[in-house]
Amino acid sequence: MTDQGRVLPYPVQAEPGGADATDHIAAHRPRLRALLSEHGAILLRGFPIGGVEGFEAVVRALSGEPPLKYAERSSPRSTIKGHVYTSTDYPPDEEIFLHNESSYQVTWPRFLYFYCDRPPETQGATPLADSRRVHASIDPAVREEFARRGWMLVRNFHERFGVTWRDTFNTGDRAEVEEYCRRRGLEFEWRGTDGLRTRAVRKAAHVHPETGETVWFNHATFFHYTTLPKDVQEGLLAILGEDGLPTNTYYGDGGRIPDDVMDHLRECYRDNLVREDWRQDDVLVIDNMLTSHGREPFTGPRSIAVAMAESSDPASSDPVGRA
Repeated sequence: MTDQGRVLPYPVQAEPGGADATDHIAAHRPRLRALLSEHGAILLRGFPIGGVEGFEAVVRALSGEPPLKYAERSSPRSTIKGHVYTSTDYPPDEEIFLHNESSYQVTWPRFLYFYCDRPPETQGATPLADSRRVHASIDPAVREEFARRGWMLVRNFHERFGVTWRDTFNTGDRAEVEEYCRRRGLEFEWRGTDGLRTRAVRKAAHVHPETGETVWFNHATFFHYTTLPKDVQEGLLAILGEDGLPTNTYYGDGGRIPDDVMDHLRECYRDNLVREDWRQDDVLVIDNMLTSHGREPFTGPRSIAVAMAESSDPASSDPVGRA
C-alpha cells in the first residue's frame, strides 16, 4: 500500500445487530491483522465491549495471548485488573507528547490496546503519528547522525522525588535490579543512600519485522527535558540541575543533542499528528512500531484502559545501523 492510501486509524465499524467485538475478531482476524500492518492502527467502534473484562477478551482474541506485564516503568499507571492498566496518571491539563511504548527497552510490546470506558468532556484524544512518515520527514543529516551515534536515555531515581526505582523495577531488592540491568544492557550506579542512575543506549530507527519498512522508534524527543513545558523545565533545573533530571536524552556517546535538532524532531511528530475524539466503548489497537501515540489535555472525567501485547524480538529481524 502506498503512503497516500494509509488511514490512521483505520475504522472498523460494527453493524447494527451484528456480532460483538470478540466474535467479529474471530471471524475476521487475518484481515484485521493485515490492516494493522498496512495502516498502523485500527479503531473498533460501535461494538458492545462489556467493560474491562470484555476488553481483556478483545486483547486475547486479536493477539492470541494475554496482556503483558508493564515492566521497567517510566510513567505512573494503576492496575485495573490483571495486566490491564489505567492510561498514564498525569494531571488532565498536561499534554503527553507522542512516543512509541517502551522503545528505550531491549524488547517492547508490538501492540497496544486502548479502551474508552468513559470519554472526556472536551479534548482528551489519543493522538497518533505514523512512524514511517515521521522517519521520512526528518532531515537526512539528522537521521544519519542518530544512525552513527544512537541515542541514550539517562534516568535518575531520587530518594524522595518522582517515580522510585522500586516502582520502576517492581522490586525492592537491589540485587534483582542489578541483575535486570545487566540482562537488559542498562548501566547502573547507586547514588547516595537510596538513589539510582541508569543509562541505556539504543538505536533511533528500526526495521518493522513484517513490512520491512524503516520506522522512527525511540524516546529521544519524549524524554528530552526541552519537550517539557517551560515552567516544568525551569523548576526541575532549579531543583535538580541538568545532571540530576529524572529523565533526559543524549546521543548514544553522551553528546548533547542540539536544541535545533530537538525542535526539528518535535515539528516532524506534530506535522504527522492525527486525532480522533473518543466515543464510549471505542477500542483503539495500534502497531507500536508503526505508530506513535500521545495524549491531549482534557476536561471532565476520562477513563481509558490500556493493555500491551506480544513482546518483540528485535534481534531476530532488525539489522544494526539502519536509519
